[in-house]
Amino acid sequence: MPQTLLSAPLAQLEQRDAFIHRHLGPNPDEIARMCATIGVPDIDTLIAQTVPASIRLPQALPLAGPRPEHEALELLRGLAERNAVKKSMIGMGYYGTHTPAVILRNVMENPGWYTAYTPYQAEIAQGRLEALLNFQQMVIDLTGLELANASLLDEATAAAEAMAMARRVSKSKSNAFFVDAACFPQTLDVVRTRAEYFGFNLVLGDAAEAAEHDVFGALLQYPNVHGTVGDLGAVIAALKGRGAITALATDLMALVLLKSPGAMGADIALGSAQRFGVPMGFGGPHAAFFATREAYVRSMPGRIIGVSRDARGKTALRMTLQTREQHIRREKANSNICTSQVLLANMAGFYAVYHGPQGLRTIAARIHRLAALLDAGLRAAGFAVRSSAYFDTLEVDADERAAAILSAADQAGFNLRDAGHGRIGLSVDETTTRADIAAVLACFGANVDLETLTPASALPAGLLRDDAILAHPVFNTHHTEHEMLRYLKKLQNRDLALDHSMISLGSCTMKLNATSEMIPVTWPAFANLHPFAPPAQTQGYMAMIDGLADYLKAVTGFDAICMQPNSGAQGEYAGLVAIRRYHASRGEAHRDVCLIPRSAHGTNPATAQMCGMEVVVVDCDGSGNVDLENLQSKAAQYADRLAAMMITYPSTHGVFEENIREICAAVHAHGGQVYMDGANLNAQVGLTSPAIIGADVSHMNLHKTFCIPHGGGGPGMGPIGLKAHLAPFMADHAVAATGDAERVNKGQGAVSAAPFGSASILPISWMYITMMGGEGLKRATEVAILNANYLASRLAPHYPVLYTGSRGRVAHECILDIRPIKAATGISEVDIAKRLMDYGFHAPTMSFPVAGTIMVEPTESEDLAELDRFIEAMVAIRGEILRIERGEWPADDNPLRNAPHTQGEIAAAQWERPYSREQAVFPLPWVADNKFWPSVNRIDDVYGDRNLFCACVPMEAYS
Repeated sequence: MPQTLLSAPLAQLEQRDAFIHRHLGPNPDEIARMCATIGVPDIDTLIAQTVPASIRLPQALPLAGPRPEHEALELLRGLAERNAVKKSMIGMGYYGTHTPAVILRNVMENPGWYTAYTPYQAEIAQGRLEALLNFQQMVIDLTGLELANASLLDEATAAAEAMAMARRVSKSKSNAFFVDAACFPQTLDVVRTRAEYFGFNLVLGDAAEAAEHDVFGALLQYPNVHGTVGDLGAVIAALKGRGAITALATDLMALVLLKSPGAMGADIALGSAQRFGVPMGFGGPHAAFFATREAYVRSMPGRIIGVSRDARGKTALRMTLQTREQHIRREKANSNICTSQVLLANMAGFYAVYHGPQGLRTIAARIHRLAALLDAGLRAAGFAVRSSAYFDTLEVDADERAAAILSAADQAGFNLRDAGHGRIGLSVDETTTRADIAAVLACFGANVDLETLTPASALPAGLLRDDAILAHPVFNTHHTEHEMLRYLKKLQNRDLALDHSMISLGSCTMKLNATSEMIPVTWPAFANLHPFAPPAQTQGYMAMIDGLADYLKAVTGFDAICMQPNSGAQGEYAGLVAIRRYHASRGEAHRDVCLIPRSAHGTNPATAQMCGMEVVVVDCDGSGNVDLENLQSKAAQYADRLAAMMITYPSTHGVFEENIREICAAVHAHGGQVYMDGANLNAQVGLTSPAIIGADVSHMNLHKTFCIPHGGGGPGMGPIGLKAHLAPFMADHAVAATGDAERVNKGQGAVSAAPFGSASILPISWMYITMMGGEGLKRATEVAILNANYLASRLAPHYPVLYTGSRGRVAHECILDIRPIKAATGISEVDIAKRLMDYGFHAPTMSFPVAGTIMVEPTESEDLAELDRFIEAMVAIRGEILRIERGEWPADDNPLRNAPHTQGEIAAAQWERPYSREQAVFPLPWVADNKFWPSVNRIDDVYGDRNLFCACVPMEAYS
């Protein structure tokens, strides 16, 4: 042992910065070698050449030093212990559930599932695509409709999406939308917000009266907030007769037993899949479901998984129709929702696979029986129960006794719902036991022997299902844990995630999701709280959320943080809504023009349109920067109407634009606000900040910069930071306030169903920042920029780097131009993406923001060996392209055009390619050491769109 270590100061031996070195890929020696390769003496020099001095932070981030992993976990555990987890009977769309342990361990807690990216590269995502197809089939069966998407963000935003879709497809001339007053209040809150900026008139009333109004659509709830179920078929038929589109907000567990929305004639069914095995988590993340009729498929929001075939005729799955809809249609897109809640949709689908139709019927029947016992006990004790037809929820008239009963329940460990006016709501769920029913009855003073009660079903015979559900073999096979475990493993093996190799997606920041960051998510004190639990029981959550908000204020320079948006797209929407509210407060509601550069994310114009804004496109110059002269001209042209500009920084082209402050000043000079898209915040942290650059509001992709994993396409979180003048206009919540009684945003409408969005994944970002500290966050940004410049420098001789800053540097990502290669050989960026699969890599981002290019972002978490492997693969592919250029391989029959190659193809008796089998699947020696085998060959996208099929296929189709 070196004597220097034995005599080292204790501070050094404590290794308080150990996590920084666990998170960062390159070690100090590698950093020095990389700097030498790109021609700088050290990383500080590189940063000086990359980030304009005019926007550098004047001092270090005002954050504490780094903490070791165990210490951070203990700190967070202390906060968690301040929560009081009581048995929730609040309901309102959030219910206790038992996550099957085999799903908890092998999906929710498994990096093979949670570190994957959105399945744009379908050939290496067949596992989660099959899981999502199962989810879609489950939703189709239970809703009785023909088509389902792969999930949305939450029930309330799904309802808002249904309203927008109804306007797209309805032939009614009306501008009014009917909403059932018995919808969940958080749904009403979100729908009100969305309707205001669409310019729709909301009509609120009793469901039975819906068809009395001239409306383009209607939203009804089944069962409703009071628990009541009734046949809505006649109302739906009457609405249809007036040309209105009807959406039914519903409950999957209730639909196991109840007549389906499709059978009642509904056009759309939506709701939350949370109670199918996903913890309440103080509000999320949860997968919303959304189903409709096949005739409306091209107007449907979100992602749809469809069935196609590969190059050898094998059944293969892919995202269909809307795969890149926002980037293609921009402000004409159906929605700004870019991804969804894939990880949670997969869990819900697997819950149905594991339990099967009979298992689900048993769970649903038990829930209803316990609710009926509760009903009978209350009636026996003299209480009036307001509904005689219900599934799991009762509303009881307790009059002046209500407060005492609620208090007694609290003392007994139960949260009941105060429904106002002396009424109490009680919802039974999968976790409720007969002992719970007895205990709750005792709180009402009802001393009833449950054994003496023989309640009849409260489900009307005419409302019971008479059709089969979940008949596909996948829901009738994997019911032992062994079977389920092996099924999950089989699907996982078909997916490439960060547990296999780097995923260098430009603008998506696929960095390390450390285990210590993930552990607290499943702690019961975080997982099992209802979002509307009394504030006295959620003090730990609020301390953690407030602490994270303080962290984010320090990083961004903003005065206020809104945690409600549960995706980046929701953050964009919340930010623009705050801007529109601000202008309206100043008597300038007419300001409705949003300037957006041509290089912007496709979600930006879609979001602006959803906020009722007119999108005006700003040109970029030959270097990829915003054309300042064009911007100034358009800002002046629309000065009276200018509301905002949306800009990404560093730019979507991967450079730090040096005139960013002039850009912001030009917008401000004409009365507009600057919205900064936070997609590229990973290149700012510790070096600069949105506020110092000149932004008024920005969203932060916690699933990018702050380590929440992408989950195969969700969950995400998109909190927004706001300057003080915009802070009063951020989202609040109608059910549970997002601050104290004196909060500046009091009364502002919500943008998401839960007050703090997907709160249960916020501990991930809290842990990351706590363990990194201010110095670690800054170092992460520096290394991200170093890694990107190293890749750009090494790859530039083989692939032109399209854009660089004035000193030849890129930011945290770079764009490689494939257009000259395609012109010379016909080989496209798609061919390179597919060929990378044979080398064991997920492709970088293709054709965005520039068609015919690939955008590479290595992040700070990849070490030099992994970067060099990727570089070696890309250089080898360029060598293969040269062989095509020289005519050694035909332009239409070569390793790139035929990629990816599968085991089945290689094992076939015949091999008639002009290259060897070894060249196909082991193109470099190290590939064989950790070979990832794509399970299908290149997928035929056109076939899948022309032959639309979005449900589970017969098992023999996979043979």
